[in-house]
Amino acid sequence: MTETAPGNASTPASETREFSAEVGRLLDLVVHSLYSEREIFLRELVANAADATDRRRFEALTDGARALPDNARISISPDKDARLLVISDDGSGMSRDELVNNLGTIARSGTRAFGQQLENAKPEDRPSLIGQFGVGFYAAFMVADKVDVLSRRAGSDEAWRWSSDGKGSYTLEPATRETAGTDITLHIKTDADEFLDPWRLQAIIRKWSDHIAWPVTILRDGQQETANEGTALWRKPRAEVTEEQLEEFYRHLTHNFDKPWDTLHWRAEGTMEFSALLFIPSTRPLEFAEQVRESKLRLHVKRMFITDDAEILPPWLRFVQGVVDTEDLPLNVSREMLQATPVLARIRKAVTSKVLNELKTRSKDMDTYTPFWENFGPVLKEGMWDDPVYRTDVAALSRFHSSAVEGLTSLDDYLTRVKPEQDSIYYVTGENAEILAASPQIEGFKARGVEVLLLADPVDSFWPERLGTYEGKKLCNVANGLNDLEKFGALDETPAQKADMDVLLPVLKAALGESVSDIRATDRLVSSAMVLSAPEGGPDMQLLRMMQRSGHAMTETAPVLELNPKHPVMHTLATKVQAGENIDTLAHILLDVASIQNGDTPKDINVFSRRVMDYLAARAPRPQR
Repeated sequence: MTETAPGNASTPASETREFSAEVGRLLDLVVHSLYSEREIFLRELVANAADATDRRRFEALTDGARALPDNARISISPDKDARLLVISDDGSGMSRDELVNNLGTIARSGTRAFGQQLENAKPEDRPSLIGQFGVGFYAAFMVADKVDVLSRRAGSDEAWRWSSDGKGSYTLEPATRETAGTDITLHIKTDADEFLDPWRLQAIIRKWSDHIAWPVTILRDGQQETANEGTALWRKPRAEVTEEQLEEFYRHLTHNFDKPWDTLHWRAEGTMEFSALLFIPSTRPLEFAEQVRESKLRLHVKRMFITDDAEILPPWLRFVQGVVDTEDLPLNVSREMLQATPVLARIRKAVTSKVLNELKTRSKDMDTYTPFWENFGPVLKEGMWDDPVYRTDVAALSRFHSSAVEGLTSLDDYLTRVKPEQDSIYYVTGENAEILAASPQIEGFKARGVEVLLLADPVDSFWPERLGTYEGKKLCNVANGLNDLEKFGALDETPAQKADMDVLLPVLKAALGESVSDIRATDRLVSSAMVLSAPEGGPDMQLLRMMQRSGHAMTETAPVLELNPKHPVMHTLATKVQAGENIDTLAHILLDVASIQNGDTPKDINVFSRRVMDYLAARAPRPQR
């Protein structure tokens, strides 16, 4: 239902909008299931207010009309008699469209995944989901049965009021606010009286938001009294900062409830000066790998937030979060100027080296390094693909599953186990390390005691080609065929009769035609009958499969079908050929099974099923009459 203001047919006086069904369901989950501590609502709202104030200060550097007032602050005003709690800021404010986009839509990406995570999570695990989908504002409905947001965008004369009871709809209407900024008014529930007590509010601010640089005040006995210390932790000496303070700042910065896996806190002095406080999370955010490939470290100049878009760290270190604060840049620096300034280039180099050195130190303890690697290894490995400067450093930090050892291993450890005659580091790519460990691709290597790395992340199809070599050893994909196993000697096994491949191969080639680029006998199979490999010079089969599934076109090359001449199936097929039987159907079944074995599906699953059924029916005993 929409009402129109008198005298102006184009300006709605009051507009009611429905949340989508999925949004309404998620909002209910957020209010009743996500947060285990109701007090968190205040931290979320104060953090949003601080971000808005930072945003306006930065906007004012290029637009004087958006300048902050001299006494900019975040004020909290409880009213016990009216049962209202108001959180006000002098920040950038929101326009009508921004209110719709920011408050009328919850968890705009991954809503279904979020809901499933939330429903399945144990109560003690739910806090770790906070911040992963931008749901902090909606925590207000845990303590309020109605929320009003009055906002005026900096640089605009228009103000708007957004109101909702959190039960499926919200209203928008024009309003009045004397200055730019936002007022969030919570109509406090009857069971949330504690959040109308100034002393309780003071304790919450000290616990969660004491580090915020903007003054936070609480109305007590008619006076607004300062509630936070406003200390920039990153500028304090490490010895003067407690672990509790670091964890609180980490939670504010990331909106996560886990403890950081690692904390880097230092001050660089000399030709350039900057302070840094960086965190590596202990848990991986949902859908992290699919997020925009950009580092979002916050750049401050003289304690003032400038941007989180300075790309201080390379994309493959985007899991690192924190603050870098320097004295060596002007406050009115633009993003374009940032990209060109040599000061930032030196800061980038210093911060990247610091993080890599820390990871190198931590990697010596695999018990603690393994959780980090499982969370962020696939992202870190991107550095071997797209960063020639740090490619070797990332390779040394990388860990892999292997055919020879339990757990994870490094390239350096792999080199301690190579055979004297081995001049390559062998690997195979796929989608699951356990499946790769039993793959026909590596049978011949395992049987000869040659270690093969099992690479099961999507990025593993890309980086080995770029890395090329490591410590003088060439990286070699065993699935590309024509890997010379003769240098490792013949297998020590009872001699087995080989099928007559001279008879069999021409018939199979004629039957399969252009479905394969070649068919040949191989000595790299032990228990398997056949395996597919890429033709010489052709694309990696796993890369081709991954690109096709993601909708990216690549020129498809017919694979090579390699056969084990000692396998009973080859004996059977050769015998049939010598007896003059037609094996065309069996040849196609053989190729389709090899595709399935390789992680693909037959090109035509219906044809494959029909061939198998026809073959089985032809050999089934006929019923007696």
